[in-house]
Amino acid sequence: MEKGDYMELLLRSANTVFSAGEILLLWGQPDSKAARARINYYAKKGKLYRVRRGLYAKDKNYNKFELATKIFTPSYVSFETVLLQAGMIFQFYGPTTFVASYLKRVIEADGTSYSYRKIKNDILTNHAGIEFKDGYSIATPERAFLDILYAYKDYHFDNLNPLNWEKVQSLLPIYGGNKRMEKLVKRHRESASKT
Repeated sequence: MEKGDYMELLLRSANTVFSAGEILLLWGQPDSKAARARINYYAKKGKLYRVRRGLYAKDKNYNKFELATKIFTPSYVSFETVLLQAGMIFQFYGPTTFVASYLKRVIEADGTSYSYRKIKNDILTNHAGIEFKDGYSIATPERAFLDILYAYKDYHFDNLNPLNWEKVQSLLPIYGGNKRMEKLVKRHRESASKT
């Protein structure tokens, strides 16, 4: 591969964010000191934007959801981020992205806060109700609704009209027959039908 081809490979990629390991694999040099030095060189010259240690973007206009799911893997965007987009809650949480993950952390990166909430691995790795697009995974409104019920004992929703209750019911078994969640789903569904 010639000198200019390395950046060309990254620029042609549909992804906007890359881990150092992904870059090395894309370049066909999975564990090369020279390739790692090349990554650092491109970052110093401004050809790659270093978002945080070990994570790089093509430029400052990267996809924040893509970054959120690359900081810790496996993970997917969910909770308040999805509910706000779906119009189910109206509270704005500033530049915070909420993510389902295998651990609980709050990470600051490039002016945005990423709040990771821990859920059990068998739930986290179940792809039902998860959409894969533009280099990241994101919960459907139904999955995010259930994730919130899983994470919180009591949560206020402003608008449940966007939910497809059949989808909610079909996703409920992912949470392992959680009786508390089943009761909450029933209560919220009955409450939504009255409005």
